[in-house]
Amino acid sequence: MPSIARRTVPLLGLSAVTAVLAVSAALVVPVSAAGSQAAAATAPTAQVWITTPDGTQRLAPATGATFHRGGSDRLTITVDPTRRYQTMRGFGASITDSSAVVLSRLRAANRDAAMADLFSPRSGDALSVLRQPMGASDFVAGEFYTYDDVPAGKTDYAMHNFTVAHDRVRILPLLRQALALNPDLTVVATPWSPPAWMKTNGSLIGGRLIDDPAIYRAYAQYFVMFVQAYQQAGVPVHAVTLQNEPQNRHPSAYPGTDLPAWQETKLAAAVGAAFDAAGLGTTILGYDHNWSEHPGDIASTPPGEDPETDYPYRLLRSPEAQRFDGIAYHCYSGDPSDMTKLHDAFPGTEIWFTECSGSHGLSDPPAQVFSDTLKWHARNLVLGVTRNWSSTVVNWNLALDPSGGPHNGGCDSCTGVVTVGPSQTVTRNAEYYTLGHLARFVRPGAQRIASTSFGTTGWNGAMMDTAFRNPDGTIVLVAHNENDAPASFAVAQAGSSFGYTLPGGALATFVWPSSTALDDGHRLLDLHGATASASEGADAGNAIDDDAVTRWTTGAAQHPGQTLTVDLGTTRQVGRVALDTGAITEAAVNWGPGQPSGDYPRGVALSTSTDGVHWTRATTAAGSGQLTVLDFRSAATRYLRIEQTATAASWWSVADLRVYT
Repeated sequence: MPSIARRTVPLLGLSAVTAVLAVSAALVVPVSAAGSQAAAATAPTAQVWITTPDGTQRLAPATGATFHRGGSDRLTITVDPTRRYQTMRGFGASITDSSAVVLSRLRAANRDAAMADLFSPRSGDALSVLRQPMGASDFVAGEFYTYDDVPAGKTDYAMHNFTVAHDRVRILPLLRQALALNPDLTVVATPWSPPAWMKTNGSLIGGRLIDDPAIYRAYAQYFVMFVQAYQQAGVPVHAVTLQNEPQNRHPSAYPGTDLPAWQETKLAAAVGAAFDAAGLGTTILGYDHNWSEHPGDIASTPPGEDPETDYPYRLLRSPEAQRFDGIAYHCYSGDPSDMTKLHDAFPGTEIWFTECSGSHGLSDPPAQVFSDTLKWHARNLVLGVTRNWSSTVVNWNLALDPSGGPHNGGCDSCTGVVTVGPSQTVTRNAEYYTLGHLARFVRPGAQRIASTSFGTTGWNGAMMDTAFRNPDGTIVLVAHNENDAPASFAVAQAGSSFGYTLPGGALATFVWPSSTALDDGHRLLDLHGATASASEGADAGNAIDDDAVTRWTTGAAQHPGQTLTVDLGTTRQVGRVALDTGAITEAAVNWGPGQPSGDYPRGVALSTSTDGVHWTRATTAAGSGQLTVLDFRSAATRYLRIEQTATAASWWSVADLRVYT
């Protein structure tokens, strides 16, 4: 995991509250005002905010960029609002017991300023999702607890001792304050352990849920009473997950439960039925663990048992699959692309990302901490998570003290979105800015839209990005320069573009209003289910996989007769095909990392067919750079054949083939 840095902001000292709120207000884009320009026919201007790894710019407003007609010879990110993916719920963290304790140490006015800086859409980061522990995690300031603790050897099937009194002291008041600041806030709750009397080892640490119908019924009632108690306290709970990290079989001296997939499906049935009987609309999310199973968890599998490396798939293939409204993921093992694999297998299942903590070496200097965290979180969470179908990006602790605590067991190097202390200071950590690049501009209900991205979570030196369309029509593009040197690139939409240069390692958010000037009537088709073949080269499917990092290439010099053929799978009305050659992502002679590839077609002819036998020549073109756009009279089409008509020493490559109606 990456590290984070600290920038001390003394609240209320020397009018710092006013300064903090003024700076925050300057960072927030007036989305509603921008949306009112939707009918403007003139090319819009994108507003820009930048954070740099050296911390000299932190969500700082930068010079804007105005669209102009035509393309660019720079590496070009093409944004297309007509192709839409998942709907976004929001971005946030967790008000753990530890977060509540450190925030409560602030004087009331300082705490109010800190909360506004985190949650207010008008003057702060506009955080809109909170994942709340149901009982203790490792981040508690005292002893571990649940909501129904009884003496050892006792039971409480009727829940006579159930109480959320612990949360009424600090946690619930902060949750109500967050909701007052941001009414769009979504709360999801997660237990680290059932009460000890429900477990095989009689402890909150380790063990399993007792496999007994009476236990499942009692634990389901526990969930019901929690949701009802929070609702009565003014905090609606939108969703619950059934167990934090169910494959973490040996938590490091903090609450945890080994909950195999077969038990989670039983628990989902019991909790779902109990919610129904109580008239609760709270939804259930499954899994709530890493992108892929951690090697240590695999190694800890009890002898003779299956490690269940396909845990979330088992839930969604079980007889109780209908009880799972979504699957939740963490960042500590695997890759964000694991979420796309699940989406492809179960496209109707919502994907949530619910935990990732900043972490650092105890001797790391602050400047390195900030830089490392900004870049890791930018690639893996801000961009990697959203590009892989998640509707949320949620960090771990909202706030911790300078020592990364208080905590009881577990992580001793974790960091929060902000650090509280020493004294009355509040420090915005790198996570504050990475979350802010999304949460300040991408509203709940926004949809991710098509955008070509050339960088990778593994850092290949190219531009990586993600894009969204807000409910009011504004477009948001978040981009990261993965190269350590400044990178010049272009952003294009519907035949217009603008150029920009980002400092090395910088994260940037671009926002522009909906505009008729950026709508040429073409609509990008979904190529899911399409297939491709080629006369030369391997992996023709890379040209149509909606991923500009991968590519099909001839692997040989261009010559007439080379073909790339696409079967759309069904007859569609087609009037445009765009060939995107992609980017060079390694240093080469006369090219820097992340520059446009020179493998564009020197000449092509496009033919269409409805049966794959009889072909009609639609158009011809000569490529001259990264993007070759073939426009032709719209026709009913199932098959597309692009044939090379020229000769060149360079290969012919296609990183992203886009088809429009």
